Amino acid sequence: MARAAVSTAPLSRVHSPPPLIPRHPHSHSRVGLLHPQRKALTTAAALPPAADLPPLSLPAAAAAAAALAAAVSLSDPERRRRAQAEAAGGGDKEAVRAYFNSTGFERWRKIYGSATDGVNRVQLDIREGHARTVAATLSMLRDSPVPLAGATVCDAGCGTGSLAIPLASQGASVLASDISAAMVSEAQRQAEAAAMAASDTFRMPRFEVRDLESLEGKYDIVVCLDVLIHYPREEAKQMIRHLASLAEKRVLISFAPRTLYFDFLKRVGELFPGPSKATRAYLHSERDIEDALRDAGWRVANRGFISTQFYFAKLFEAVPIAAASQ
Repeated sequence: MARAAVSTAPLSRVHSPPPLIPRHPHSHSRVGLLHPQRKALTTAAALPPAADLPPLSLPAAAAAAAALAAAVSLSDPERRRRAQAEAAGGGDKEAVRAYFNSTGFERWRKIYGSATDGVNRVQLDIREGHARTVAATLSMLRDSPVPLAGATVCDAGCGTGSLAIPLASQGASVLASDISAAMVSEAQRQAEAAAMAASDTFRMPRFEVRDLESLEGKYDIVVCLDVLIHYPREEAKQMIRHLASLAEKRVLISFAPRTLYFDFLKRVGELFPGPSKATRAYLHSERDIEDALRDAGWRVANRGFISTQFYFAKLFEAVPIAAASQ
């Protein structure tokens, strides 16, 4: 599910304002680092003139930031999300399913669509960020030795089909699944429209309403974009191991990277909740993602970093350790 106003689906899916991080120092990604226009967070009306403010040392500034982050973490957004999860009948997964079958579906269908009427600047920016992640994924797959024509692909969390449909047009045999029945229905509708104008290479994807835990089978390639933002640390690592167990040649995963700075900005963004902020946003460290892949017998062979003003994501392409060592 494409899941993630800061993204993906991405804190695209959780809607908290995102920052940017430099590419990993040892990155060998074929995907270029993008430099968005960043705007400073300001509360000018609430602050005295700069000349009246005493200078802060670096330790003092860090302490102030940590104190604010701690205060934010105890603020209303978290209590609101717990209430929403309880109303949906459970924890994070139930809240995500309920959200993307209702108000979340309408919001993200607008973001992932092509129309511009009624789409605000933030939504257009997130649309661009997710589109770049899809493009980077397709670029990695085209550059790999695994031909897409005839390859079996599991698109885990397919959303409205933004990746599944281009893969199908390349001749891949795609299982497109999502926890949201509304998302799957929309993806299937868009795929049927694309098939009518497609070439002979188009292979209609198979669409299923499934959560990640229930996916099964074996595929040449497993892709999971902008979904891990809905999984806390240990559950995300378990889910990565599960997805990797379904793949034979390639695993591609995008996630919102965790740093102290990113985590702080996410918490600050939660001080200004909108009606669409219905799910938690989980950031993940690169090491956790790599460790989970390694536990399943995979290693990261390619990295990318995609960012716009309100969207950021790390993209990993992994290969079997045995194959990589040959």
